[in-house]
Amino acid sequence: MSYPNFLGNLERISQARHASANHLEKIAETLAKAEVKGEQASGKLSLERDIEDINIASANLKRGVFRLLVLGDMKRGKSTFLNALIGENLLPSDVNPCTAVLTILRYGLHKQVKVYFKGDRPPECLDFETFKQHYTIHPDEAKKLEQEKKLAFPEVEYAAVEYPLPLLEKGIEIIDSPGLNDTEARNELALSYINNCHAILFVLRAMQPCTLEERRYLNNYIKDRGLTVFFLVNAWDEIREALIDPDDPEELQDAQTKLRKVFHNNLAEYCQIEGQDIYEQRVFEVSSIQALRRRLKDPNANLAGTGFPEFTHALNTFLTQERAIAQMRQARSLARQAYHRVHEAIERRLPLLNRDVNELKQRIQAVEPEFNQLQAIRDRFQSEIFALRDRKADAIAKGFHNYILNLGNTFETDFLQYQPDIGFLEFLQQGKRDEFNTAFQRAFEQYINDKIAAWELSTEQELSNAFADLGRKASYHGEAYAQVTQTMTEKLIGQKIHVNVSVEENTPSWSSWAAGFASLAIGNVAGLALAGAGFDWRNILLNSLAVLGIWSFLSIFSIGLITGPAGLLLLGLGVGAFQADSAKKELIRATKKEFLKYLPKIAQEQQTNVYQAVQNCFNSYEKEAIQRIDDDIKSRKSELSNLIQQKETQEINCEAELQRLNTLDSQILAEVRSLESVYEGLLAA
Repeated sequence: MSYPNFLGNLERISQARHASANHLEKIAETLAKAEVKGEQASGKLSLERDIEDINIASANLKRGVFRLLVLGDMKRGKSTFLNALIGENLLPSDVNPCTAVLTILRYGLHKQVKVYFKGDRPPECLDFETFKQHYTIHPDEAKKLEQEKKLAFPEVEYAAVEYPLPLLEKGIEIIDSPGLNDTEARNELALSYINNCHAILFVLRAMQPCTLEERRYLNNYIKDRGLTVFFLVNAWDEIREALIDPDDPEELQDAQTKLRKVFHNNLAEYCQIEGQDIYEQRVFEVSSIQALRRRLKDPNANLAGTGFPEFTHALNTFLTQERAIAQMRQARSLARQAYHRVHEAIERRLPLLNRDVNELKQRIQAVEPEFNQLQAIRDRFQSEIFALRDRKADAIAKGFHNYILNLGNTFETDFLQYQPDIGFLEFLQQGKRDEFNTAFQRAFEQYINDKIAAWELSTEQELSNAFADLGRKASYHGEAYAQVTQTMTEKLIGQKIHVNVSVEENTPSWSSWAAGFASLAIGNVAGLALAGAGFDWRNILLNSLAVLGIWSFLSIFSIGLITGPAGLLLLGLGVGAFQADSAKKELIRATKKEFLKYLPKIAQEQQTNVYQAVQNCFNSYEKEAIQRIDDDIKSRKSELSNLIQQKETQEINCEAELQRLNTLDSQILAEVRSLESVYEGLLAA
């Protein structure tokens, strides 16, 4: 697919999204005006919650963007790739990677940078040169900050690069992260955006296939989290340059085949969806510098041979078909559901207009048992949420407690892969000891992060399954709820109401919300929910260890290993490879011994925090779900009481009301059909 076609498809999606948003907005406006008029006529239909939901959906569609997070180690050509993608040399590739400020590229009428700060400090607008001067640091300073475990700009949340570029104008936002082999603090900053992105662009380099650090991040933060990841094997053209004879096609083919096999062996496990291999749709060999050179000469240049047409085709399929269609389908379902709710209310109202007050009161009294049934359904669902909440909170908290205590059992084996590479002989030098201590501390921090990430993944999967279970319960209770409301309508007006909608749209809106939340829990939404509850898994151990002082122990112990009798003996004998290896193992054994002292205290203290965080997760879900049920019950009661109140206070012009309500029904139905046409047009394209 050519780049102009990609932009064209994004523009088509953008137009469809705005058209759908306008139809939803028109539905909300029509209902709001009808409620105002109804208050002076036969009474409001109590559609406040429906209007609110439709307005929120409309606003989300209008400001909706596709967020792409770019990840990868430093020196992988991320900036060159992004420049080639957006078609301008916007991000200089020679910018020091220690800029250390997470950057979001988004559309703006003017070329500028906005720096957003934590707290209440307003954003700061800068030109590009000023931004580089203020927020770029020297590598030596970055190294010092790493040793001190500090961020270069702790007050900065992120920087937004605004630019009037076609790709950004079509609704694409690109989050450019610092290199993954930078400090752990900056790694966490970049990875914290994963949950809020639609796709990840993981950039590797052809001549540096899959380092241990890259595999570490893929295993701990990407794998099995339901994320969409595109792997860009950058600088594919450098393979030819590394050959003895760059013009030998057989040598080139052999080198490329070998590299393809290496990348496939390393990346295939991350390209699986429900057992299906989608490697060909997710891994792309690109030459960013070649693509950039062509696009700088001609924005619409033919990029064949650079890998960009293949990649943009796959990205186009994902964004404009998979993601956009799902988003538009939700808008269509919401519109249909709103029409069903309005039509049902109108069909109840019309036969009751001519009834006198006493008869109305009798009919309303007759459906009181049904209202009690609705409340009973609510109470059963609430009890099920609380029961599952308590079980999961208890199980996960106890599991965390046991997990922490068991870390010591495999510490020596697990920590081997994290050991600093610095040689033991170098460690004997005073100047190298601080370097070793810093490296050892970072290795320990990486080990802790990875262990917590592994536990986090299993916990999120357990929570996702729990919310999926609640979704099924919500659907079950929703069906029972709908049957009761149908019975109420029949008792009120003496007949059934027929609306040509699917079972999904005939479901109460609260049930759709509760089940929809659960369906979204596939992937890492459980992690989002827990983050929303104010809980950060990976900080549990690190903060606890910092408080308890294990970092001080590591420094003191490593120095003591050299300056003590054992170290002096080694110096006297002369240290060979075997002795150095033995000393490293001794360091790990001693670290384990000290580590084990802290684990019971951490496990005990943090178990309560884990328990409360899981409870908060379910409490947020319960609060919203039950509030929606209460709102629905209240609106149904208000709908009837509003009619009685109007009849008791004034004469209702039944003919005018009949015309007004039928017109309202027709107007909403027309907007729903228009929105459906937009959706069907996308499917047909």
